[in-house]
Amino acid sequence: MREQLQSEFAFEARVTVAQPLSIGDASRGLRRIIPITGGSVAGPRLNGRVLAGGADWQVVRADGVLELEARYTLESDNGVRIMITNRALRHGPPEVIERLTRGESVDPALYYFRTVPQFEAPTASAYAWLNRAIFVGVAERQSDAAVVRFFEIK
Repeated sequence: MREQLQSEFAFEARVTVAQPLSIGDASRGLRRIIPITGGSVAGPRLNGRVLAGGADWQVVRADGVLELEARYTLESDNGVRIMITNRALRHGPPEVIERLTRGESVDPALYYFRTVPQFEAPTASAYAWLNRAIFVGVAERQSDAAVVRFFEIK
């Protein structure tokens, strides 16, 4: 018998962003940088905010898949800072991706947007559990934010 993966919802981050800075076509595809301006964190295991100052480095590949690596900092309600590196893939039908690019609201069931975060929390904090587990994020793009629901894989 094979074991099935199980997950537990940990928290949701609403990461607000500024307008993309286009680098242009590069060797791997269209390059963009999206500044992170702040946001909020809420859930059963972590509450707080997203600090301004991070960014989301993106490349749109020739096959239309968006690869991204976002690096930013979370701050818990009790002042503990947690670094996150979030790698993701997003793709969907061309008309759906065009709507997202224009900043329109799109049902997240119409496209694929998943992340693999890595957290760096202080080892002596109540959030050290983030350093010892694998997480998957289910993401949604909104006009001014990315919303990511983080699940711990058990």
